[in-house]
Formats: sequence, C-alpha cells, structure tokens
Amino acid sequence: MAYLRAFGAYLPARRVRNEELSALVDATPEWILSATGIEERRYAAAEDSVAALGVRAAQDCLQNAGVAGEELGMILLASGSSERFCPGPASQVAAELGLSATPALDIPVASCGSLIALAMAAQFAPRVGLVLVIGAEIMSRRIELTPQGKDTAILFGDGAGACLVDANTGFAGIVDFALHTEGAAAKILKIENDRFQMDGRSVILQASRKIPRAIHEVLERNGLTANDPAAYLLHQANLNLITRIAASLKAPEDRFYANVSRYGNTSSASLLIAACEWHRTLSGPLTAPVVFSAFGAGLNWGALLAVPS
Repeated sequence: MAYLRAFGAYLPARRVRNEELSALVDATPEWILSATGIEERRYAAAEDSVAALGVRAAQDCLQNAGVAGEELGMILLASGSSERFCPGPASQVAAELGLSATPALDIPVASCGSLIALAMAAQFAPRVGLVLVIGAEIMSRRIELTPQGKDTAILFGDGAGACLVDANTGFAGIVDFALHTEGAAAKILKIENDRFQMDGRSVILQASRKIPRAIHEVLERNGLTANDPAAYLLHQANLNLITRIAASLKAPEDRFYANVSRYGNTSSASLLIAACEWHRTLSGPLTAPVVFSAFGAGLNWGALLAVPS
C-alpha cells in the first residue's frame, strides 16, 4: 500500500472577478455565476510558467511534509497547458528542486491528469519511495476572451497543487482506484492549436454519468456505500456539475468539498488544490474514507479511494 502524506498548493495573486470578464465575453456577472458557480479565478503573471507554478506548489507540499527535495524517488507532473510539449515541465521542476537523476515524468492530460498521477504514484511508491505528484496549469493562455470563446473563458483559472505519496507512512492509505478512457469521444474536450475546445453540454452529460459510475465502482469493490466517505474531492470543473454528482450518488452534498467559486476550473491542478485546502480543515485524524474523482480530456475519468491509516 502507498499513503497520502501531505499536500501543497500555489495560487497566483491576480484575481479576475466575473465583473472583469463580463464585458469581454458579452455575459453578465450574474449569468456567469449561475452557469458555473464561479465568482473569481486566478491568472498567472506574464513571466510565470507552468513549471514555475509547479515548483511553488511542490515546495509548499515538501515543507508541509518536512521532506527535502533530494529525498524524492520520483516526480509525476500533470498538465494540459504547458508552454513546451516535450520535454514538459516535470524535468524543469526536478531541476529547480535540485535533482539531477530522479525520474520526472509528464502526464499531458487536462483536468484528469492529477488523478491519473495519484494512481500511478500508488504503484510506483513501493519501488521508489517518495513520489511527488503535481498538477500545474496556466489555462488562461488556452482560452479566448471574446464572446465566441465565452463558454470556456468563464470557467478557467491558473494554479498548482501537489501531493506527496509515501510507501510507508501517511494519514490515509490508497487502497483502490479505477481509471477509464473513451477515445472515440475525445473530440468534445481537447486542447488543439493552443486553444481549449469544449462541447459544454456533451461534457456535462458525459461527466455526470461517468464520474458516479467510477465512484460506485471503487466503493462497491471495497464494501462501502456512498454514505461512508468523509469527503469527496472532485475535479473542480463547475459547481453545478459537483451538485449533480452528489445528487446522483445520493450522498450528502456537504461532503463534496468545493472551492471552484474562488479559483474557477484549474484543470489538472484543481483536484490537488481542493485536497490541500480540505486537508487543512481537518481538526484531527481522518476517521472515514476519502474519494478522489476527476473527468477530463481523453476522455479520461476515474476515482481513487483512500482510507484512514
């Protein structure tokens, strides 16, 4: 078994409220809020890169764990918005952390990438020890701030999150996961020609069906019901989608942690940013399971189950 040991996060300083976007995309602030549940999102500074955001989240995570960079056995970095495709930002983060031989691998999957990385980390950790998982995105450079780009422009923000997966110790053990891909439907959610392209209605329909199924899959395999987890940590795509998933699972809505109103959809960073903030709210040891779930480009989706250690 591998364990969740610590989280970290980094959010850029610039806040972009709905009032600032509304004139650019020809939509009222009230409509943006009702359609997405988002009040503001963060945008990276012009000089920032995906790797730079990832380094800051990584440093926060390592500090929270009391671990030095040279102790890492592997880095997995998920991003769909890196400035350079190959090599991606993982090797840059490793270099900034002072590592010269530690494997650093990129997972170029928007929105679901950090969930995939957590599942991979659970497999690698027993062999390599400490695995640092990072989700880092600058999605504000992949959208079009025009009325034509409204459907995506109102959603996305920038940020980075991180999680340290340990082979030996942590507050929760990763006991199961389910990952799925449907390539035939990939055209409804993709980054192509440097722009994020999405058929919003199709994505909502697909995600609202596939995420609950994946969650049920890992819960049922482990003899649990939807009422058993203490928290559901989902990719923060849209507040309305999170609410719909809670209703589909017939689980208490207050167990679905949500920070999308403050940060928007930060793609593959969102799951780990949410997990980091949720973990800070704990007043004592974890006493019930936690479910992670995401849906994104590929189409890729899945769920991961962690239980108190």
